[in-house]
Amino acid sequence: MSHTMGVPSPFHGVVQDIKRRLPYLKDDWTRGFLSTYRIFVPTTYIFFASLLPVIAFGEQLRRDTDGAITANQALISTALCGVLHSFIGGQPLMIVGVSEPTSLMYIFMYRYANGKTSMNGMFLAWAAWVCVWASAALMLLAVFGACSLINRFTRVAGELFGLLIAILFVEQAVKGAVGEFRIPKMESSSQEEFSVPWLFGNGMFGLVLLFGLLFTALFTRRARTWSFGTGWLRNLIAGYGVPLMVLVWTGISYIPGDSVPEGIPRRVLSPTPWAQGALDHWTIITDMHKIPVMYIFIAMIPALMITVLYYFDHCVSAQLAQQAEFNLVKPPAYHYDLLTLSLTVLVCGLIGLPPSHGVIPQSPMHTRSLATLRHQLMCKKLIKAAEEKMQNDATVAEVYSSMQTAFEQMDTKLRTSEFAPKVTLKELKPKMWRNSVKAINPEGYSSDGNSPNASVDSFDVEAPFSRHHFDPSRDVEHLLPVQVQDQRLSNLMQSLMVGACVGAMPVIQKIPTSVLWGYFAFMAAESLPGNQFWQRITLLLTSPNRRYRVLQSEHASFLETVPFRVTFTFTIFQLVMLFACFGLTFVPVAGVMFPIVILALIPIRQWLLPTIFTLEHLHQLDAAEYEESPPRPYEEAVREAEAQGLGRASSMQERSDDPEDIMDEVMTRGRGEIKHRLSHDSSP
Repeated sequence: MSHTMGVPSPFHGVVQDIKRRLPYLKDDWTRGFLSTYRIFVPTTYIFFASLLPVIAFGEQLRRDTDGAITANQALISTALCGVLHSFIGGQPLMIVGVSEPTSLMYIFMYRYANGKTSMNGMFLAWAAWVCVWASAALMLLAVFGACSLINRFTRVAGELFGLLIAILFVEQAVKGAVGEFRIPKMESSSQEEFSVPWLFGNGMFGLVLLFGLLFTALFTRRARTWSFGTGWLRNLIAGYGVPLMVLVWTGISYIPGDSVPEGIPRRVLSPTPWAQGALDHWTIITDMHKIPVMYIFIAMIPALMITVLYYFDHCVSAQLAQQAEFNLVKPPAYHYDLLTLSLTVLVCGLIGLPPSHGVIPQSPMHTRSLATLRHQLMCKKLIKAAEEKMQNDATVAEVYSSMQTAFEQMDTKLRTSEFAPKVTLKELKPKMWRNSVKAINPEGYSSDGNSPNASVDSFDVEAPFSRHHFDPSRDVEHLLPVQVQDQRLSNLMQSLMVGACVGAMPVIQKIPTSVLWGYFAFMAAESLPGNQFWQRITLLLTSPNRRYRVLQSEHASFLETVPFRVTFTFTIFQLVMLFACFGLTFVPVAGVMFPIVILALIPIRQWLLPTIFTLEHLHQLDAAEYEESPPRPYEEAVREAEAQGLGRASSMQERSDDPEDIMDEVMTRGRGEIKHRLSHDSSP
């Protein structure tokens, strides 16, 4: 965030953001329209990624606020804020929406307000005052350049917050599943579907739908790794498999038909926009004056917590949407976007909607989908050019030259304006030659596999090109520089599509609530990969004589540089902070204060942790970027594990002490047959 550092005076950061971003405004729109029909692929992809969580959060809010807020309002908020951000936001690649922190804060606020007779039936009016205070606080943060401090929230805070959200997702899934066995609030136990046998049946059917959605969604999400099916089919299933599974399990929920009472299984209960009372929240501003003065000032407390959460989440979402690896040319606008957020929070509060803000992982997913759009087109062109040359026994230099020419032609064709990223294949040539050197002379490479002892320049570029050295269909995709269609149209279109779903509420009402609880569990599971905090927790729970296996797959680099005892201590510290934060959410009134624990990590990281850990170890465990090391062979993994104190691998003699383990390895799972292993030179 180099653009945000050292803000000297009020409004300076906002003004500079506007000056830097304004010249690109026209290009933000023209580039989107010049992408023609191809823009619909990333648009629909991010639309489904935004829609399903909002519906789930809306149902969570309806259940825990007794219908004061529903999926209808969550969809309107996401669509309205998305449209506003598309037009006036500084970073249009960032996706905004209703999130779990918003849902959690509104549930805490409802529990507090619902017990006050002087605010009976005026929760949304009091929530509007909370949004007024939160908007003012966010505006002050933007005006005084607080975005320059976001880097103080290091990986320690970010990953703790991410794991906290995952735990809250699991909590909501469990509460929802348990609730399927119980009679909902304000329902009569005399109804047939609420009799004990049917309650049990509803709950068990709900568990089938929950786990069915969870496992099939996780399965389809990894479709790109399947060995069956064509490439385009695997990509289609991986990108759209989750919403497809929601449709599939919704269809399965109708299989019982008339054999069960109406209302089994339970489904989304959100009013249609044309239902009586559905539009009452639009005039909530007229009730704000009825809130007692004391509670207007008490609203400052949850407003402060919302400010902390939104400041953190919004800025981090913007950072992840504009990572350096995306090669974006257009500058960020952190201060201005925080000011824009203060406006949308105010608007949402005054019309009785839960506010929306930048969300993870939808924001980086949006950028990545736009990068894939251009990346795939370039890949096909370069692979075709290389294949044509290789068929004519071309040299390395000739193959590279043809790819460079194709790249320049394609780049000129795809570049829609002077602001398009101007990148070249300068990194492809040395990497291609290094692969050739490594394939011909492996001894010329050091142990890390990256630093050639043999000179790349000394390689004979006129030598015949071999697919053994460099396979274009396999290697080009990874060597191409990432290029992103930085524009506003896809964000606007997906926001309008979310808004259109408000009119499709009769269709959304057919989704079983158990499917949404399964989706909560899916979001929790999907948030864990890449979280080093979670990886360290699983490492602690792994048997010492099997920890070396972590090094045999792709793994975080700190495992090879930080002793295990240091990793253990650091992880225990994070766990204590996590449990403190999660435990605070159970406190009836003080639960709203849980963001204070996350905020406290700033001074703890700055001043306390350096007194416990060395700066070198802190840099590795709290790295700004996710650094990953390649898999290690068995012997190296065992040696490295012992050197770092991870544990000693079990020897074959130790394993032979347990005959059941040996028999389990040599027998087939399904039929129980003894395996007969043949050598490669065995003849039939």
